[in-house]
Formats: sequence, structure tokens, C-alpha cells
Amino acid sequence: MTLREMTAADLVAVAELEAQIFSMPWTMQGFADTLYRDDVLFLVACEEDKLLGYVGVYCAAGEGEITNVAVAQAARRRGIGRALLEALLRELAHRNISRVVLEVRVSNEPAIRLYGQYGFVVVGTRRNFYEKPVEDAYVMVREPIVPTGGPAPLSLQ
Repeated sequence: MTLREMTAADLVAVAELEAQIFSMPWTMQGFADTLYRDDVLFLVACEEDKLLGYVGVYCAAGEGEITNVAVAQAARRRGIGRALLEALLRELAHRNISRVVLEVRVSNEPAIRLYGQYGFVVVGTRRNFYEKPVEDAYVMVREPIVPTGGPAPLSLQ
């Protein structure tokens, strides 16, 4: 498995995976609009040129907001989400991002457990945050970022 920064060549596959997983998916244009912004980072996990998953974050004022975490259904339970999250957190630490925030469906217990293993804690609930189906979201925060070990940050340009 290879982890790397998302490129324009990934847009179709990322948008297709997004549409398979989420009830209100980002469009391909939505991903394209963020691709080259300095305050946005998307990483992808690939195997033999096949997209397995991706993660994205907006960064501002020393804070990162994770917007998307997705792993293809057929690739789940292989540690891909964990690898993407670890790589993202290492890169954020490298960029001096000291606080990371995300929202997660209250019913998404596997994701909540994963985030908890990386120091995220529930700090609040956003009522009716999600649509299709309507559901609350937990707001989870991780601070400060401490490198998780492993290899050095990705060589992202």
C-alpha cells in the first residue's frame, strides 16, 4: 500500500468512492476546488493503482479540521483508515498544527473507537448535523498533536 498526497489524477476515483460511502457526498468538482489550496491536504491510500481510501483536512490558525475519512468497503479491516490517520497526524505535526477537530456520526462506533485510540475526545454534540438519515454528530478534538512514531512525514510539496 502506498500513501501519498492526492493529485488531479485521483479525482474521479475519489469522487466515486465518496459517492459509494456517503449519503451526501462531495462532488468531483468539490474535491478539485480544494486540491491545490495551501490550507487543504488530502492523502490517498493506493494499491496497484487502485484507490483504497482517502483523508482530508482544512488547516487554519494552527488548527486542522478533518473533513473526510473514507475507505472502500472491500478494503476495510486492513488498517487503511489507521494508516491514513497516522500519516495525516504526522504531516499535521510537521506543519505545526496543534489542534485537530472532526465530526463523526454518533452511530459510527468503529470510527469513534479509532479516533479515540489517537487521542481524540468527544467535546460536544451537534444535533441533527447529518442528513439522509438525520443523525447527531459528536465533535471530537485532539490536542496537542504528538508525533505517533513510525516513518518521517510524507515528502509533500
